[in-house]
Amino acid sequence: MEIVMGIFTLVVLGLATLLSVIIRKVAFASGDLPVTAEWIDDLSVERYRPMLRLLDGKDLAFLRIQPGFTPRMETQLRRQRCQIFQGYLRALSLDFRRVCAAIKLVILYSKNDRPELAAALIQQQVFFGLAYIQVQFSLQLYRWGVCAVNVSSLIRLFDFARLELKNLVPAEL
Repeated sequence: MEIVMGIFTLVVLGLATLLSVIIRKVAFASGDLPVTAEWIDDLSVERYRPMLRLLDGKDLAFLRIQPGFTPRMETQLRRQRCQIFQGYLRALSLDFRRVCAAIKLVILYSKNDRPELAAALIQQQVFFGLAYIQVQFSLQLYRWGVCAVNVSSLIRLFDFARLELKNLVPAEL
């Protein structure tokens, strides 16, 4: 019984470590910061709308009833769509990190202290990191044909941060 508890403890510690590394990488890392008025104006959730439908099961359901569509073709289509989705996911994560880094700069150079904004930003980063992990996990299950992928929470979190930045920048410049 002690061996089982020891193994369980090691697995839990390993998963907790992995989770913290992923959250730090996704939510707290800052990338290049191309913050210009044009960049802020160009930020849009419309860029990520295809993600909402890319892994939708309706296309596969339609294809399954077509003559000549094989399980192998479905596997190939799932793999290809997962690769495309991963590209969108990387871009979304990068844009989110850049928006957060820009908000941090606004907070840093603001004439007024904004502790509520800093706390909200940290909360959004943690939520984004957790939602990102959930999407990655669901994406692996989707690849195996087990479940669907819901990316709407990531897009909502990005949109919230994007709107916050748009509201802050004109007021702070």
